[in-house]
Amino acid sequence: MKKIFLLSFLAILLISCGQTKNIVTNQKVVSNATYWQQRVAYKMDIDMNVNNYQYKGKQELVYTNNSPDDLNKVFYHLYFNAFQPGSQMDARSRNIKDPSTKIGNRISKLSPSEIGFIKVNSLKQNEVAVSYKIVGTILEVTLNKPIKSGESVTFNMNFDAQVPVQIRRSGRNNKEGVALSMSQWYPKMAEYDFEGWHTPPYIAREFHGVWGDFDVTLHIDKNYVVGGTGYLQNPQEIGFGYEDKNKPLKIPSGEKLTWHFKAPNVHDFMWAADPDYIHDTLKMENGIDLHFYYKKNLDKKYLKYWKDLQPKTAELITYFSENVGQYPYKQYSVIQGGDGGMEYAMATLITGERKFGSLFGVTAHEMAHTWFQFLLASNESKHPWMDEGFTSYISSKATNEILQEGKENPNTGPYRGYNYVVKNGIEETLSTHADRYDSNTAYGVASYTKGSMFLSQLEYIIGQENTAKGIKKYFTDFSFKHPTPNDVKRSMEKVSGLNLDWYLNEWTQTTHTIDYGIKSVEGTTITLERIGQMPMPVDVEVVYIDDTKESFNIPLEMMRGHKPTSAKVLTDWGWTNPTYTFKTSKEVKSVVIDKSGLMADINLENNTFGEKKKQ
Repeated sequence: MKKIFLLSFLAILLISCGQTKNIVTNQKVVSNATYWQQRVAYKMDIDMNVNNYQYKGKQELVYTNNSPDDLNKVFYHLYFNAFQPGSQMDARSRNIKDPSTKIGNRISKLSPSEIGFIKVNSLKQNEVAVSYKIVGTILEVTLNKPIKSGESVTFNMNFDAQVPVQIRRSGRNNKEGVALSMSQWYPKMAEYDFEGWHTPPYIAREFHGVWGDFDVTLHIDKNYVVGGTGYLQNPQEIGFGYEDKNKPLKIPSGEKLTWHFKAPNVHDFMWAADPDYIHDTLKMENGIDLHFYYKKNLDKKYLKYWKDLQPKTAELITYFSENVGQYPYKQYSVIQGGDGGMEYAMATLITGERKFGSLFGVTAHEMAHTWFQFLLASNESKHPWMDEGFTSYISSKATNEILQEGKENPNTGPYRGYNYVVKNGIEETLSTHADRYDSNTAYGVASYTKGSMFLSQLEYIIGQENTAKGIKKYFTDFSFKHPTPNDVKRSMEKVSGLNLDWYLNEWTQTTHTIDYGIKSVEGTTITLERIGQMPMPVDVEVVYIDDTKESFNIPLEMMRGHKPTSAKVLTDWGWTNPTYTFKTSKEVKSVVIDKSGLMADINLENNTFGEKKKQ
């Protein structure tokens, strides 16, 4: 009897463990036993004073706990608090080995009227006040009652804030005279996921946000033009971009106008405002509206470049939609502001006094971030290479095609940057948190350069076609989610049928280098050697003494296969073996390892035999 009871209990337990849970994410029901993500709905009312750059805010935030955990605390980011003397951003900027010229010691010199701040005046959970404390750029909230798994609660907050002098991304009166670049401007709920809470102090690096909906009402001086994230709900009340002749304008009297925006299914909200903005629109054939905001007092040449940019921006959105995944929103805005270029939901801030090539390039890069971070919302604080690197890779390809540059490989530049940090001994692993690289150079090369090479090397490892298909599968499987490094690896594995765990580990979690060489060539016998620690499959081109050519592919045993290739496929090379020997059908004249140049071999001097070495 005991045995029958035990077997029945085990059967019930196994059935229970095998059941999946229906989770509502991104307004869709997902049947998944393990994946979940939190959900937010912001409703904010902001009263902006353009004379002293201060604003008062009311925020209603509905927070849905889709995690399996009960939450006793929540955390908000208060990014503007970083722009104060003595902040962690200030200390980091003054003490890092190679300070950013954009920041340097500027924060330490801000006066009380120039600093940024967000001051929380009150906070309630379901209409009951909760206790909280502000620690730098983080608001720590101790809840009266835990937020149970599957439960939604409403937080109501009143806050005061001041826009800092423009130093990094956010701020007032940037170097080109744009009045307000409002990014990271509101109390933003921190992300809680399978790794726990993500609450790094803000020190000028990257971000991570909760998917949700934004409803933002802004009261601002009537002379200001506003653009940014979201769809304008009340054009007839401000006369902005209003073309409906069947409905009369309803512009209220007074010194301020009210702008009302809604943004569905995003994880951040940015806006910018200036009294001298020109606002142009371009309607694409697919129904997407492109908006351009730039200063009317720009030099004549820059005004022309902004006009020339507009049809090219349409080509960019088409390229990214075709090569990554369809852009899901109805509009996108390119806005002059900020301190260089920075991506946001449905929009970007860029500086506008640029030559056309630079203006196009920064737009291409920041728009590509719409896919790699704002749709494929990886944690860019922990894995900046997944957004910066992938964005660099795809924007270079887009630029090459749209501007007809004619480059066989538009991603060769990153290889030079990578070799620089390797040769100078300053490389750090891609698994380093964005905030904690030892130098800005190491961060930049890891995130942008080596991150880009993650994909360009995949063209060498699994083939160009498989890499392109893998990117599309990655988008299909993980858009509107928070993908991890393993997720992009699995997308590539599913498309190619090859094992890539070794590649993800070696390239992102170590600083092992690739170095293959030709050890000897004797008649028809070629011996190769692996000198670097990182193993790779190897492509070899052989020229025989009769000047005929033959290509060979040597698979890496751990891949459990090889890429599609017209080359002759040889037996696998196990990574533990330092050398590999094979025979050819005719006497050899010359040999080249990886003629494509896609493998990041740090020493090209030993990659050739019998011909002039690559420079």
